[in-house]
Amino acid sequence: MKNKWASLVIVCLATLLLSVDLTVLHLALPMLVGDLGASATQLLWIGDVYGFAVAGLLITMGNLGDRIGRKRLLLIGAVAFSVASVVTAYAPTPELLIAARTLLGVAGATIMPSTLSILRNVFTDPGERTAAIGVWSGMNAAGFAVGPVVGGLLLDHFWWGSVFLINLPIMALVLVGGILVLPESRNPDAGRIDLPSVALSFIGIVAVIYAIKEAAHDGLGQGDVQVAAVLGVACLAYFVWRQTRLADPLIDVRLFRRRAFSASIGTNLLAIFTMMAMSLIFAWYFQLVLGWSPLQAGLAGLPGGLSGAVGGIVAAKLIRFIGRNGVVALGLAMNAGSFLWYSTLGLEVNYLVMLIPMIIGGMGIGFAFTVNNDNILATVPKERAGAAAAVSETSFELGGSLGIAILGTVLNSTYSGSLRVPADIPGEAARESIAGAMHTAASLPPEQGARLIHAARVAFVEGVHVTGLSAAVMLVVVAALAFAGLRGVPKVIPEEVLARAHS
Repeated sequence: MKNKWASLVIVCLATLLLSVDLTVLHLALPMLVGDLGASATQLLWIGDVYGFAVAGLLITMGNLGDRIGRKRLLLIGAVAFSVASVVTAYAPTPELLIAARTLLGVAGATIMPSTLSILRNVFTDPGERTAAIGVWSGMNAAGFAVGPVVGGLLLDHFWWGSVFLINLPIMALVLVGGILVLPESRNPDAGRIDLPSVALSFIGIVAVIYAIKEAAHDGLGQGDVQVAAVLGVACLAYFVWRQTRLADPLIDVRLFRRRAFSASIGTNLLAIFTMMAMSLIFAWYFQLVLGWSPLQAGLAGLPGGLSGAVGGIVAAKLIRFIGRNGVVALGLAMNAGSFLWYSTLGLEVNYLVMLIPMIIGGMGIGFAFTVNNDNILATVPKERAGAAAAVSETSFELGGSLGIAILGTVLNSTYSGSLRVPADIPGEAARESIAGAMHTAASLPPEQGARLIHAARVAFVEGVHVTGLSAAVMLVVVAALAFAGLRGVPKVIPEEVLARAHS
């Protein structure tokens, strides 16, 4: 197909923007405390509700793309994403900003599975498919790095809403390029979407995420947490049961019986879990501990994301030497080492020393994402690529949102427990977050404010240490599980093998 490489460019542009949108707001979160009066809990919701909304709808949208056409769904999503970006940029209160971010997530859910499923249909040669997914994964990683840079550049000159308006020209390019270049593909034998399954998957995923998030923040004893947990688990259990009895299920749950598929899904979820959390933590560390501007903070994280893009490309070549399980395990081990390094950060840092773990960890994430995404798509024929892409993206979004919610809460809990507020200084707002401490310090006499800021920075660094160690330990365990779970997966998986495996 002569336009397949042009299609890769359009798909990667959309992917880059969506991953940028996951991190571009991180640098603006401290501003929201002053501009909108957002609380610590509201800040967490503002940061991760976009991912929650996406995760809840990806399965539905992936199946919808298989039925109405992946190109058509991507173009619809591009228009909706642009409109939602404008609404988000001008939200006047924390509550409305959370609602607008939810709408942005709904629009994003229409685009994400379409990008990966289009690649699965365009690149039928196994080697080209793996290489294309490597570039796609690299753009995802690059987006995490570019997001803070774009955000920092805009925030140095404009208000926080500008980080969403930048979506408009990029989505315009995706829309025009998609119309001219992308081929249409769909499943000609797809049946009707089962609406009860749609409701079950959405309610189940959102309820479980809510329960985990609130339990990490307020404990398991809260009534709403218990209700959400029971509701979520019940909905997902019934969803899985229902899929086994439908002629055209949203997800072929038999795929999870395959060790390689399950291992790839789980590895992606846990890898992005740590990556998203540390992206948020570093945005705060660079600005509020080291005192850097938003632009400086964004540029500081750029090498990590760019090395992830390089890792995505290198992974396709590395498979032939150490196998798929070796590449994934190596990538996760590299990332664990970088988190271990981060647990030694202090109130002052030599940035050149930080570059080493940042580049190593970024490369490692690129290795893992590329191989895992290729494994996931390789389990289904191209007619069902949208559904498989949705499962992959759901693990990605769910992991990122949970990472912010859980590891972000670990950070906040450690910060609150470690903060030693001087007796003559009001500390209620300061205990909620380091941004709250900075806001409180600005209203105090200089000497008191300086003491509060120092205490808050010390407590925050302690939180970074605990969070970094927790992430490192988890990644070591996941690396071992991935090495065992992906053992025996062929280095090159041709189309005819995929067809037999699925039948």
